[in-house]
Amino acid sequence: MVSPPHEAMHRIFQHDPGLFSRVSRFLGIDLPKPIGATALPTDLTEASPVERRVDTLLRFETAEHGAFLLAVEAQGKKDPDKPASWAYYVSYLWTKYRLPTALLVVCQDHVTAKWAQRAVSSGLPQLPTLTLQPVVAGPHNMPVITDPDEARADLVLASLAAITHAAEPVVNAILKALSTALRDAPQDVADPIVEFTAHGLGNRPAKHLWRNLVAVDLSFYKSYISEEIRDEGRAQRGAEDVLLVLEQRGLDVSDDVRARITECGDPEVLRHWLARAVTASEAEAIFEGE
Repeated sequence: MVSPPHEAMHRIFQHDPGLFSRVSRFLGIDLPKPIGATALPTDLTEASPVERRVDTLLRFETAEHGAFLLAVEAQGKKDPDKPASWAYYVSYLWTKYRLPTALLVVCQDHVTAKWAQRAVSSGLPQLPTLTLQPVVAGPHNMPVITDPDEARADLVLASLAAITHAAEPVVNAILKALSTALRDAPQDVADPIVEFTAHGLGNRPAKHLWRNLVAVDLSFYKSYISEEIRDEGRAQRGAEDVLLVLEQRGLDVSDDVRARITECGDPEVLRHWLARAVTASEAEAIFEGE
């Protein structure tokens, strides 16, 4: 199953195709500024029953060098089968569109990024024939954006910075800068950024910080991710309230009771338990009848 971080790492380029031209300077590429960009179909299947799909495919137009294609692949871990698949994608696209074709691989950890950026040849060392050399974006070269003004200047790049640094300690400062910058953004601009960032963080610890930041800093957004974040924030505060009342009344709170309270994600259930906690003779009594 395709994971949310995988989708976020490449779909962010579909959302803003011009992002690649802004990212290219961090990749050490002297790329002409595109004057147009178009998302193309990602299905590369031929008559063969084997289905092949690139994650994201973009066509760029430049004034100096004409058009070129960019295939974007999200890669979460080392996979020995991938270089052959990537070589197929590039060769097929080059043949089909007769345009220069580049490959960008987006990673979230240093090990995968180092592996992905190796040059791989299809033939023997003496007969390389076809050599694949992806360009890789990851925590080793993506910017660390911790200044809200810098994040505000390019919200999509700041979101990509958070996604590619999701496993790094610095992600907390990036997320804080991004949430601060989003306070001034129109809702239709901010909503996709909130969601790309949430998906890109996956199940890493930083997702909890992002959800809390959105709940506090961006409380007026109505996207489904934002609603989910605010519900989780209310549940967390509700659980803290129940535990505080029980502890202030001097009742013994066992590990099992504490776990049941803190793991509850329903604010209404927690409100019910809070009302019971005011008069309960023992902590377990708040669950009576359930």
